[in-house]
Amino acid sequence: MAEADPVLQEMPLGAQWPTVDPFLFCAHHLDHYPAGSAHLGPAVPLDGRDIGQDFAGVDGWNMYHGSTVPGFPQHPHRGFETVTFVRQGLIDHADSLGATARFGRGDAQWLTAGGGVVHSEMFPLLDQDGPNDLHLFQIWLNLPATDKLVDPYFTMLWSEDIPRLVTTDDAGRTVEVTVVAGALAGLTPPSPPPNSWAARPESELAIWHIALDDGASWDLPPTIGPDIVRTLYVFEGGGIQAGRHTLAANTGALVRSDAPVTLHAAAGPVELMVLQGRPIGEPVARYGPFVMNTDAEIEQAFVDYRETAFGGWPWDLDAPHHGPTKGRFARHADGREETRTN
Repeated sequence: MAEADPVLQEMPLGAQWPTVDPFLFCAHHLDHYPAGSAHLGPAVPLDGRDIGQDFAGVDGWNMYHGSTVPGFPQHPHRGFETVTFVRQGLIDHADSLGATARFGRGDAQWLTAGGGVVHSEMFPLLDQDGPNDLHLFQIWLNLPATDKLVDPYFTMLWSEDIPRLVTTDDAGRTVEVTVVAGALAGLTPPSPPPNSWAARPESELAIWHIALDDGASWDLPPTIGPDIVRTLYVFEGGGIQAGRHTLAANTGALVRSDAPVTLHAAAGPVELMVLQGRPIGEPVARYGPFVMNTDAEIEQAFVDYRETAFGGWPWDLDAPHHGPTKGRFARHADGREETRTN
């Protein structure tokens, strides 16, 4: 009997990857920033860019909504979570809870917006000799109706605490899986926020980054539940073999989750992301920074934000950063502080 095709559906990838419930989307940012200035922005002219709305990718990088430092100045969210996994570069975070951080270089940040939070995410260019490459994924993860209005919650998953599964075959070919969420092969990552869909064992939610050497193979294990949705995103390299199915570069694919899927790098080194989870299965109403279950709840989110500013903005600037010398750290809303060596 012929082997069943593990690939159920393919999809092309852009800057924002299509996702399936419980995920809302995944933004993939890869910016090759030049040398930084004394103000931590690009040390080159910004003429010709649509400052405040720069997404054109001129010269291989964007200012996004930043005017001096690239990034996203203060903006609100309600009704979902952001999971930001940074592979290169740094992010300076600040929010309406009073929490703040500088993180990156393999770290992940998990922010439950819940009933409402305002945050900023700026990308300081610390190297004045350049380059200042930035590579990150920001995943929007939905919340069920019962948790849409929970208290916001900010947590850090430091690179040193995120487990990595490394296997090497007899030919020295290596596979490395970074386990951001979801246990794998006896490895358990740091806990997600308490009201996350991922905190429920039945969600079987996983976020894994997989890097395979040229010619390496690895078996993606099956899940426990048959209704778990699993999506692969091939974002770097020449493509991959999933069973007998070839997935080209910059391609996403829904794959079977009830049986193992052999991944083989047949055309050079390859990197991919895996997003997996049991669907929440509820109506989704979304508009800009808000994700609820009904249009009426979206309208109420705008009313609440106008009236309360989700607690107000405690920072002097709309786009605060932490200067040229600060290392990786996080200060939580309760005053607890964490620091990491660089």
